[in-house]
Amino acid sequence: MKSNNFFKWVLAVLVGLLVWGIIKGIFFLMMIGALAGSATAGASSTPVIPKEGALVMDMGSLVITEQTEENVPSLSMGSLNSLGGGQMSANVGLYDAVKAIHKAASDPGVKFILLKVDNLASSVTKLSDIRVALSEFRKSGKPVVAYAESYSSGSYYLASVADKIYTVSHHGGNHSMLGLSGRMIFLKDLLDRIGVNYQLIRHGKYKSAGEMYVKSAPSPENMEQNQVMVDSMWETISKETAEARGISVDSLNYFIDNLAINFPEDMVRHNLADEILSVEGYKDKMATLAGKEKFKDVKFIPFKDYMTSKVKPNTAAKGKIAVIYADGNIVDQPDQENISGDRFASVIAKVRADSTVKAVVLRVNSPGGTVLAANKIKEEIDLTRAVKPVVASYGDYAASGGYWISASCDHIFSGAATLTGSIGCFSAIPEFGKTVKDIARINIVPVKSHKHSDMFSLMRPFDQDETDMMQEYVDDIYTSFVNLVAEGRDMTYESVDEIAQGRVWTGADALRLGLVDELGTLEDAIAYAASLGGNPDVDSWNVVGYPKPLTAIEKLMAQFGGKTPDAEEVVENILEGTPFEGVAKSLMDWQRTWAKGNGPLVFARLPFEIEIK
Repeated sequence: MKSNNFFKWVLAVLVGLLVWGIIKGIFFLMMIGALAGSATAGASSTPVIPKEGALVMDMGSLVITEQTEENVPSLSMGSLNSLGGGQMSANVGLYDAVKAIHKAASDPGVKFILLKVDNLASSVTKLSDIRVALSEFRKSGKPVVAYAESYSSGSYYLASVADKIYTVSHHGGNHSMLGLSGRMIFLKDLLDRIGVNYQLIRHGKYKSAGEMYVKSAPSPENMEQNQVMVDSMWETISKETAEARGISVDSLNYFIDNLAINFPEDMVRHNLADEILSVEGYKDKMATLAGKEKFKDVKFIPFKDYMTSKVKPNTAAKGKIAVIYADGNIVDQPDQENISGDRFASVIAKVRADSTVKAVVLRVNSPGGTVLAANKIKEEIDLTRAVKPVVASYGDYAASGGYWISASCDHIFSGAATLTGSIGCFSAIPEFGKTVKDIARINIVPVKSHKHSDMFSLMRPFDQDETDMMQEYVDDIYTSFVNLVAEGRDMTYESVDEIAQGRVWTGADALRLGLVDELGTLEDAIAYAASLGGNPDVDSWNVVGYPKPLTAIEKLMAQFGGKTPDAEEVVENILEGTPFEGVAKSLMDWQRTWAKGNGPLVFARLPFEIEIK
């Protein structure tokens, strides 16, 4: 009977796999058809936009990314809605978005910008760059109007740049302006229960990337740096927000601490909104701003369509400024959606060899990754600097490996809230021997030629000699890291070591410490590179992004890679969207590289990522 049940289960699994394969194939064909149709339509014409009207920046459907890219439906049941004509989010590159806002300032057809900030999800740094561009737009004499049913700290930070801020008269929207927060997760108790032991070797008392595996609570140094970092970020946000609304920072903090911003009336009472509008009141306001008698005569211009129609590269220009987007984790293995060491080294070498490229901007938006890959990229950056200027621009993160690859650039621009520094390194090697023996009940007996041949078997802990060797290895890389920063920033080893130790700083603090040269936007960095290239007029250059973003079909093909995910990919999918997603991926990268026989990896990576929502 047991044998019959076994074969029934096997048959059920096989049938299930077959059915899933058919469903997956149907999804694939539907998505390819939809994307091919949209690609054909896009190739034949640019979007048709009204001759005049309100330019609408609906931040609930606009996703500000590093580069403008095509959208691709995810592999889920919800994808069917997208294919049926439902609206998908528009991925808009930061620099393209800024250029579109500048274009709108001089465009007589754009009467005002309507900034809708409900459901906004973006980083402080990107919001700051958009905010700067909107502030410049207002100098044209045209208004920016912000409107939302509910405001969060992030959405209000962006909205505060507007001439007028409106909220709705009906209750139900939750004005959840609560400030900044982050989470630190610690797994030691769970790992102890299942018998997993992580052997953490690090240099830098603030290098906390592996603490989550070996501690149940943060170290004092880790808690200190997190608190200082969050306070510094909030100082930037609160100062700009309060100044824009003509209130004090103390008042803003008081409102937030005392949960005094709940209802539309609270917003107006505390001078955080100018008026409460009913639906009809909103329509009347839009008509007045557009110079129309009735709301039905108002034309609204979608921002992505406007950007696509109006922002074009200057392909006629003889000279190029290359913007190399280093966006994601720094990894060793081939990876189209992260900063693969060999791939990026090749991209930089190609840019260096292009005689029409007169200056380079290295746009870093990375929490770091493997030292091996970072070193490959830095070597190519240094070779490029020998023949043409290289300016760095920091996005949300330029920490650990992200700082490693850019510390020697000719000039470094950072956002005030960018997380950078984290000059330190670590190696975290898991050991599953107890799990395998006590829980899985499997007994593994090594057969080896030398005493340490099974050092990286993951089935036993390191002995003292092996721990000492790994510590020496990590210390040596730390010394190299500090030396390259000292050389790149014209500082002494001792002065760098004092502010290093793995500590993470905001861009505002990094400027004070000499780790960056200037607070500024990506646009500022490109303008600076243009001046170094011999012509400060950015409009006379062809600004080209590298590497070229994947098309929607290429992304979709990557989703349907035709292979069953391995255990590491399953773990990564489970951890996706959690605060320790990046660290886990880096550790998986270590395991893959070790499995290929390349030896132990040391990481220069940020232990956390923070967003304001």
